[in-house]
Amino acid sequence: MAGPLLYMDAVITPNRSLSKRGLAIVLGLMVFYNLVLGVLMLVIGAFPVPIFLGLDVVGLFLAFHVSNRRARNAERVQVTADQVRVIREQGLGPRTVWASPTAFTRVAVENAGEHELRVRLSQSGRSLTVAGGLSPKERGAFAVALERAIGAARAERHGSPA
Repeated sequence: MAGPLLYMDAVITPNRSLSKRGLAIVLGLMVFYNLVLGVLMLVIGAFPVPIFLGLDVVGLFLAFHVSNRRARNAERVQVTADQVRVIREQGLGPRTVWASPTAFTRVAVENAGEHELRVRLSQSGRSLTVAGGLSPKERGAFAVALERAIGAARAERHGSPA
């Protein structure tokens, strides 16, 4: 038996700026460049410089490692006739961070600055910001789609044609 009809099942993931192959190329070029520069510094007698060049490579590797781990995060927004649910995956597996009855869930769009837009779900004094991994323009479109999905789910629940 299939589960309830999903009016929205959106998975939001952050953009990845660099593929694994691209990361390997960037790190390889950085290691090569610092190795050549380090050898040159050793030849002219600047012994401490290669240590700092090595720290530079380690710092770049750690920064990319953290960035790639965060790129695996995902946010799933599901709308059914009964419930609006937000599930976040942040390394330890999926966990539901929001669940509320569709009939009482509201979508609010807030301008938090000139280039910042927030989409919030709210119900009975609780609220949750969603779609943070999208650009401001995409967040606006997502808010419209989410409101439509909630409206269609309410219509089913109350027996109205969608």
